[in-house]
Amino acid sequence: MSHDPRSLIERYQPYRRLVEPGFWIVFFSLQATMNAWTVLFDIERVRLDFQPWEPVVWEWSSNLVLLALVPAVVATERRFPLYIGRLRQHLPWHVLASLVFCLLHVLAMVGLRHLAYSYEGGHYDFGFWPRELFYEYLKDWRAYASILLIVLSYRLLMLRLQGEARLLDAPDDTAPAVEPVERPERFLVRKLGKEFLVAANDIELLQASGNYVNLRVRGREYPLRSTMASIEPRMDPARFVRVHRSYMVNLDCVAEIEPLETGDARLLMRDGTRVPCSRRYRPVLRR
Repeated sequence: MSHDPRSLIERYQPYRRLVEPGFWIVFFSLQATMNAWTVLFDIERVRLDFQPWEPVVWEWSSNLVLLALVPAVVATERRFPLYIGRLRQHLPWHVLASLVFCLLHVLAMVGLRHLAYSYEGGHYDFGFWPRELFYEYLKDWRAYASILLIVLSYRLLMLRLQGEARLLDAPDDTAPAVEPVERPERFLVRKLGKEFLVAANDIELLQASGNYVNLRVRGREYPLRSTMASIEPRMDPARFVRVHRSYMVNLDCVAEIEPLETGDARLLMRDGTRVPCSRRYRPVLRR
């Protein structure tokens, strides 16, 4: 049985779109169920005057809204990534986002509870709003931070499995220059604690993905923490051409160009990958 991490990540990729949302669905479903059982035990233990369905409504309404807010937290982290160089600049945005997160959570949660209580012929009273909002925020900022922690931990694991590229460091004053830093001939790829070099000319295409640019090399992708606007001037213009706001291709790896009625085009790469080409970039591609 093969234990090659590369084959493991390749086997996982087809299921990734199911596993990632599935994890959050299972996570919040278990949390809602366990919390509801705990509250039910407490109600029975101290003999409080609540119907058994009420704790179920409280916990499931809260966790369903938290589940719905996960994509917003992920999008916020992509827009304001929390890495060391930008932590001081981006952390205030996350504090603000946690306030919005709490407000949306409470409004939607209370709305769901009103609907459930109305269905049962009762009335739901949230209480004194300023006090209850403050109480909810004390819990919600931790929920927001927990979602962020899980997302960042998962991303770190995926980067370690699939490898992460970076530009070679500039040489110091005493070391001979290996290559012009302005136009790198090689990228350094770190994978499971090992480092190796990838020739720039071996890159088939570059695809923007949030705060990363994925480098496609022999069918494998290595994320580089950069933007397309930053990396484009550093690639050899005789070989690499921008064809879309999210794509740049190695001309040696383009098999054919299919014009579309809209004025755009579609590129077929030699490995069978299809890449969109915007009409804005078609003149550059022709040249």
